[in-house]
Amino acid sequence: MTDYDMKFMEEAYKLAKKSFDEGGLPIGAVLVRGGEVIGRGHNRRVQNGDPIAHGEMDCLRNAGRQKTYKDTVLYTTLSPCMMCSGAVVQFGVPRVVIGENRNFGGNEEFLRSHGVEVEILDNRKCIDLMEELKESKPQLWAEDIGED
Repeated sequence: MTDYDMKFMEEAYKLAKKSFDEGGLPIGAVLVRGGEVIGRGHNRRVQNGDPIAHGEMDCLRNAGRQKTYKDTVLYTTLSPCMMCSGAVVQFGVPRVVIGENRNFGGNEEFLRSHGVEVEILDNRKCIDLMEELKESKPQLWAEDIGED
């Protein structure tokens, strides 16, 4: 973990908090190249009524077309789901830094098996924000992870 990791995770956290404050799911992400943020996003499933508007997908969309992703790092507050992990692999993002995976253990092994370096920060702020969502809106959380 580097100082950059902490800096960019804090930016992803602010986006997650923004989504939470909007009534959405608290997941934020930033895409970084050479120490510069090239894309930001947060989960907009609730806000836009869009089932695939996950934080990582919103971030990639906002980064726009890139010639390559092989020199980028994706910072996300929550371990990415299979859809978002698939996008990471599809575009060749070589490193993913995850704020937390206690509330949702995503697809770290899938990512690693495709050559992606995965770092889990176990960030207390990310953990607490997702726990707050799960406690305050359990139906929304269940919907998001595909449970009844």
